[in-house]
Amino acid sequence: MIYTFKEFSTNAIFSIGNEGDLKSFSKAKQTEFYTFIWSNSDAIEIIIDSIPFTIKPHSILALTPIQYLEYIKGNDAIVYQFNREFYCIKDHDQEVSCAGILFFGNTNIPVIHLNDTERYKFKTLHDVFIDELETEDNIQAEMLRMLMARFIIKCTRLLKTKEGIVETPKSSKVDLLREFNFLVEQHFKTEHSVAFYAEKLFRSPKTLSNNFAKLNRSPLQIIHERIVLEAKRLLTYTNKTAKEIAFEIGFEDPSHLSRLFKKHTSLTPSNYKKGLKTNG
Repeated sequence: MIYTFKEFSTNAIFSIGNEGDLKSFSKAKQTEFYTFIWSNSDAIEIIIDSIPFTIKPHSILALTPIQYLEYIKGNDAIVYQFNREFYCIKDHDQEVSCAGILFFGNTNIPVIHLNDTERYKFKTLHDVFIDELETEDNIQAEMLRMLMARFIIKCTRLLKTKEGIVETPKSSKVDLLREFNFLVEQHFKTEHSVAFYAEKLFRSPKTLSNNFAKLNRSPLQIIHERIVLEAKRLLTYTNKTAKEIAFEIGFEDPSHLSRLFKKHTSLTPSNYKKGLKTNG
């Protein structure tokens, strides 16, 4: 059964569905909503931004509205979807601390495996969600947003544990990584230098690089990976030429994007596009 909450005064939308919602993605398209895909007893096979991915049983995967999703197969899923009017990740980041890790992390696809204990906790939270969706009163919206905050916090905590991120009262390196990732998501189409982001974070480029070295990440590497990911999306899912894509991602000279793309993929954008047509 699909449950949907709509708040007409704000255009907020929140829904809980099942694998039937995934079947609408039989052809790749952007999710348009923040999306959690929760696999229960069955593995879910999907393609995210042209990359095949299997969500193992008892796992939760998080997607942003801009990612392209294609459903291949799998049953027994729970799907949560909401728009920014229902719950704005940026506005609520101070309370849930997920931007740059759970969403817009710019590294791996975030997936959380639930052990028996966590499975019970998430199932209990899910039941409360359903109860609230069936209770229409003047505090329903507030209750649903509070539950979503709890869901996001739990997912983020588990993801941090999986990634080996240790929380301390002064985990400044973690916060710096999160803030950097989120800034890159906002500005990567126009700003490609570490200096720009360092200034935004009130750090010197050297200080930024030194902090990231301890997290096995490079600021420039994160910027470049995000640019290449966007180029791949546009090459895969649009009819734009490599030259048009280069301009869209902020390169005045298309050859600069071509070199960067080839460094990361061993192919030029044009050859990557040709390969997609051949494989298709």
